[in-house]
Amino acid sequence: MPQDSLEWPKVADASRVWFRFLRLETRIRLSVSARLKTIGLSIAQCDVLTTLTEREGLSQQDLAERLYVTKGNISGLIDRLVAAGLVERRSIASDRRSHAIFLTPAGRMAAQKGIEAQDRFVAETLGRMGEADLAEFERLLVAARDLVRAAEI
Repeated sequence: MPQDSLEWPKVADASRVWFRFLRLETRIRLSVSARLKTIGLSIAQCDVLTTLTEREGLSQQDLAERLYVTKGNISGLIDRLVAAGLVERRSIASDRRSHAIFLTPAGRMAAQKGIEAQDRFVAETLGRMGEADLAEFERLLVAARDLVRAAEI
């Protein structure tokens, strides 16, 4: 869209909302991070563990794609989780260069604690919204997600 065709008052309103959204996301991330830190996990570690509770045996590449991180980032993260005894790598017979990632019993317990910490946060925040407000918030989030997807290069 040519820049001169933008409706500047609308763009200014959208920018104000955008910055509020970014600040909210930062505040949420900091609060959840502090809660997870009390159980010895980072947000990234908890993301990996909770993803594995949904489906174990994913390759590092699959995990990277699901979590929107690079293969290099996931490799270091998995290294730290292996060292902490929370996950294990198992060779994939059909591809000797790749490994499937599985939770250990300690990893399963840590994932559960992470899920519980996040559930408590959700209950204390979004869970306090009225049903209609929550449904409208979800509708707006989905609409925003769709606009972002449409704008992806």
